[in-house]
Amino acid sequence: MGQGKGKKPATYEDIEALPVGWVGEIIEDELYAFPRPASPHLRVASRLGALLAMRFEMAQGGPGGWWFFDEPELHFGRNVVVPDLAGWRRERVPEPPNAPWLTIAPDWLCEVLSPSTWSVDVQRKMPLYHREGVEHAWIIDPAQRTLEIYRRGTYGWIRAELYGGDDIVRVEPFDAIPLDLGLLWLPEARRGREGPPAP
Repeated sequence: MGQGKGKKPATYEDIEALPVGWVGEIIEDELYAFPRPASPHLRVASRLGALLAMRFEMAQGGPGGWWFFDEPELHFGRNVVVPDLAGWRRERVPEPPNAPWLTIAPDWLCEVLSPSTWSVDVQRKMPLYHREGVEHAWIIDPAQRTLEIYRRGTYGWIRAELYGGDDIVRVEPFDAIPLDLGLLWLPEARRGREGPPAP
């Protein structure tokens, strides 16, 4: 939900006053609040984070060089946003700061879309991420089983690729290792490839 026009600018106290289990964000002085996401959303974010962290943070069969957070709270001036996943290159930020939120823009982030968050994630947060200097952004739609890849351009985001289904892809900035998109989706979405469940 947005705060609406004509009201006083939202503050962090408005986020703290939300019901337990709700996620609050402030974009251009407006408060947006949403309940915790459903299982398709959580499945995608959790699995993607695990796949990337194993190879690019813990260097298990991969090059390392990154660290990741699930749902980090990012403070950009008066704006407060919570992407589903974000990653920082160790060459730029060697270790996570010891703080409840971060003010350093990530090098990469991912938003996993839900019906209730689509407009905020795409229309409000993506321009903010570009303005703050994020280099790479992914948008995943679990319902459509798609992955959109964006790279930073001079005046806005440039959509580099669109993948979907069970594609096995090499995707910037993690193109050193192939990513099997089929591992992200709920089992029901994979039956076309794997066949129906056993009785």
